[in-house]
Order: sequence, then structure tokens, then C-alpha cells
Amino acid sequence: MQSGPIWPVTLECGDLVLRPIRYRDKKEWTEVRSRNSEWLAPWEASNPDPGGGLPDYRHMVRSLKMQAAQATALPFLITEWTPGLRSPAIVGQLTVSSIVWGSAMMATLGYWVDQARAGRGIAPTSVALVTDHCFRTLGLHRMEINIRPENGPSLRVVEKLGFRDEGYRPRFLHINGKWADHRSFALTSEEVPEGLLGPWLASRRSQNPPFASGGTTHPW
Repeated sequence: MQSGPIWPVTLECGDLVLRPIRYRDKKEWTEVRSRNSEWLAPWEASNPDPGGGLPDYRHMVRSLKMQAAQATALPFLITEWTPGLRSPAIVGQLTVSSIVWGSAMMATLGYWVDQARAGRGIAPTSVALVTDHCFRTLGLHRMEINIRPENGPSLRVVEKLGFRDEGYRPRFLHINGKWADHRSFALTSEEVPEGLLGPWLASRRSQNPPFASGGTTHPW
């Protein structure tokens, strides 16, 4: 059970660094999102209010920081050390949201990854790293991921990590301008007593050269 503040925190695994999103990330974040606009559009959350839009970058970060301060969200940027750069580059975003404490001890996880980095294990490694942190450090009991049935890459992520398919949710979230069906996947801490990251990295080593080894947690 977590006894101190849950945020901010930085998680590392090999070249990957998951750290808090910041106001000063706006330029780089906007550039990455712009390059990936077509890639991400079919899976983007939208505002169901007629004529309503999504918050701009500053309002988004402010909202995420407020949720983190209230212990209801963990807003990470996924960054990666790249040769020639002085700091890890933004390659995606992962947010643990709707954290419920008390008798539920559960949360929902969502993410996106730069198309140029897709297929390199970044998404499953990030999901495994954060899920282990939520189970082992924060003491959460259940992690849920909701995915559009048409989103093949995301479906492969939960399949690789062994998330359990809990079924179909008709018109579950407003996505890309309309209410969209989703499939729900979940894990409880009892189902992964050894964690997710170790087995996932071991499976990659058995098939390919190592992507990364080990995971560490650091206060931000």
C-alpha cells in the first residue's frame, strides 16, 4: 500500500524513460503529434458536445497535473534516449487515469506511440513497466485497457502482455467524432505475481536481441 505521495515519479527501462508531462514540452509534443495526426486520428478521444473541442496543450497539462495532485491519474510522457540528443526524445504518451482507491484499488490505462517508433516494443514495454509500478508500488489491484476492435496494433499489445479479454462495450467512448464500441481488457495483481516487465523482456530476448533489461523507479 502506498504511504506517501504517488506523484511525480519517473520510470526507466533501458533506453525508455517515462516521466511527467511538463508545460515546457509543448513544442516537442506538438511536433510529434502533428507528424502523427493521420496515424492517431481514428483512435482520438473527442468531445460529444455539439461544436465542442478538446483542450489546448496548456489546459490539458493543467488538468492532468490537477488529477495527479488528487491521486487520480499518472500522466507520463514516453521518451527514449536517441544518439546525438542531449535528452530523451518524446515518442509517445501514457496516462493512468480514473484511479479509484478504497475497496476498488483500480485504474484505466491509455497510450499512444509515434508511428516512426511503432513495432519496436515501446508500447508493451511501457504498459508493463507502468502496470508493475501500479501493482507493486502503489498497491493497486486491477488495471484496465479499453481498445477499439479495429485497432490492431493496440490489440497486439494486450495480447503480448496477457491481458484478459473481458468483452465488448457498445458505444463506450466518444472517439473521432462518434460514440465508438470498445473491447475491455484487464489484469489483477494476483494474475501476474512475477509482474509483467520481466516475463515480457524475457520473451523478447528469446526471439530477438535484447530491447532493454531491468526497470527502475526514480522520484522526479
